[in-house]
Amino acid sequence: MNPQSEVLLRQYDYLSGRVLLINAPTDQLLAELGDSIQASVWTWNFNDYQYFQNQQAQVHFGAELPVGEFDQAVIFVPKSKELLNYLIHTIAAQLPQGSSVFLVGEKKAGIERAAKQLQPYGKTLKLDSARHCQLWQLILDCKVQTKALADWAQNYTVATPKGDLQICALPGVFSQKHLDVGTAVLLPYLNQVTAGKIADFGCGAGVISAYLAKLNPENRIFALDVDAFALASTQMTFEKNQLNPQQLEIKAVTGIEDAPLFLHAIVSNPPFHQGIHTHYDASENLCKTSHRHLKSGGELWIVANRFLNYPLLIEQSFGQCTIKADQQGFKVLFASTQKNTKEVG
Repeated sequence: MNPQSEVLLRQYDYLSGRVLLINAPTDQLLAELGDSIQASVWTWNFNDYQYFQNQQAQVHFGAELPVGEFDQAVIFVPKSKELLNYLIHTIAAQLPQGSSVFLVGEKKAGIERAAKQLQPYGKTLKLDSARHCQLWQLILDCKVQTKALADWAQNYTVATPKGDLQICALPGVFSQKHLDVGTAVLLPYLNQVTAGKIADFGCGAGVISAYLAKLNPENRIFALDVDAFALASTQMTFEKNQLNPQQLEIKAVTGIEDAPLFLHAIVSNPPFHQGIHTHYDASENLCKTSHRHLKSGGELWIVANRFLNYPLLIEQSFGQCTIKADQQGFKVLFASTQKNTKEVG
């Protein structure tokens, strides 16, 4: 059992009615809640969504609050301060005054700082501190106006040889306020990517997807990410730049195994953070198995931290790996599958 869930269960008597669990951990918490509590889950992580579906839980995947009536909400602290602001505001606009919103999180994840973000919305009280976690209660005492999801996006400009791109990045999305160094290193090489069906794995705010679409109107972009806020950001970025919506297909994925087949190219600034932890599994699987999703002669383009062993993994899978650039701590890596002379198209 996750320690955050354990602390919440220690104060079980505070919970009642229709309780929305926001960003809940994938553990046995739901099974421990009694029949008096009608629990549902809101998550924006596609892996977590599939876990709760398998548990036959009432679960919603998306960047916006699920439709329905709720009596209480429990927010499990996310990594991003801006994302927590969005969650508190959004749930406060939904629940009636006098309702309780609970906030639970690990001390190392910043629960004490996060609890201060509750204060503008009403009276706050620390209910428990155990298992290196804290549980706080907010009793709502103010009226809050709902804000559209797009109003929470940060907007910034990225200069490209094809003109400026306007980027829309929602709270919690990688590189929310400015272009990250890795993508900046990769961008000058995107005009070398073969045209056609291209997957942007870990699409984030849609910088790579939008630029690939702008480079060639014939490109069809599959924007893949585990995070609903990233997928929504990419959609907003396409709309902001008035790109052809028929060029874009948004797809939630658990990893590269969910990517389409017979792609002309896969391009990625691969993710390696999940919550407050570092995970390389998705990125390493991309290096090891992406060739299965490519046509013969299909291309893999990756930008990654210089210290990571991706060139070796790619070489083991593709037979070769070319380092196109090595600058500012990042390498641009390229590989292609063997061409099948019998394959047409």
